[in-house]
Amino acid sequence: MSAEGRAAPAAVIGRFAPSPSGPLHFGSLVAALGSCLSARSQGGQWLLRIEDVDTPRSVPGAAEGILRTLERFGFEWDGSVVWQSARAAAYRDALARLQAAGRIFGCACTRKEMADSALARDGTRRYPGTCRDGLPPGRAARAYRLRVEPGTLSFDDRVQGTIAEDVAADVGDFVLLRADGLFAYQLAVVVDDAEAGVTEVVRGADLLDSTCRQILLQRLLGYLVPAYAHLPVACNAVGEKLSKQTLARAVDGAEPARLLTDVLDFLGQRPPPDLAASGLAAVWAWARENWSMDRVPRQRTQPAPGYA
Repeated sequence: MSAEGRAAPAAVIGRFAPSPSGPLHFGSLVAALGSCLSARSQGGQWLLRIEDVDTPRSVPGAAEGILRTLERFGFEWDGSVVWQSARAAAYRDALARLQAAGRIFGCACTRKEMADSALARDGTRRYPGTCRDGLPPGRAARAYRLRVEPGTLSFDDRVQGTIAEDVAADVGDFVLLRADGLFAYQLAVVVDDAEAGVTEVVRGADLLDSTCRQILLQRLLGYLVPAYAHLPVACNAVGEKLSKQTLARAVDGAEPARLLTDVLDFLGQRPPPDLAASGLAAVWAWARENWSMDRVPRQRTQPAPGYA
């Protein structure tokens, strides 16, 4: 299968979609600034979505803190903030459409039963197909999975190049409705992007291995397939992605003009050495005028300043 979809509209619509599992850190700003500048440099819109569909991982107050930090760093978004936690009805409708098409089946497998399964590229367990042809006797469905058919899916990433994957072979039938009753990220992000009219997705390369699954869902649901650009992931000195788990420093107390200049440098934009001294407005003006996706390093990870 190819990643071809319907022709994209002329207007560019990008987005930033942080998860409220903690405060913004340097890696978060990389995705925020890259997605914003890509859209703005093309005269497009930039939307903001809080990806709190996984409610157990959401930290109270984190989403509000993210919004305050973005405002302090000079980010401006179009329209209202979208909250995934308020969109269960849209995800339910999409799931029903896939079920009506015969692409969904119930699964009784537990995590313990999946523990010996092969690993997929992103570290998740490849589903061995245990319940694909029906639930085992005496077992009830705990989750619902997409029935994935064999075939290679490919797309051209604006940073990482051509990416190809046989989702059936590498991942297998993946979960869309979890055992705890929550909708899976893969379904939620596809529905949200489609309903918002997103035409390009610029985000970290840690999500690159999820993209073929998302394109598969987009095609099955008849959605536009946006353009993708996966930016290098900011890592610490031992190569770990900056995150709450790796104790990444929050950017709340950082000087905005200086840190945004560091992010521009991380993204290969080569800002003038004295740009930060000119103030936040000057940094944004230079960045909008000089942004080039072609200068972004063609790699999946890269040390963050101060963590090397």
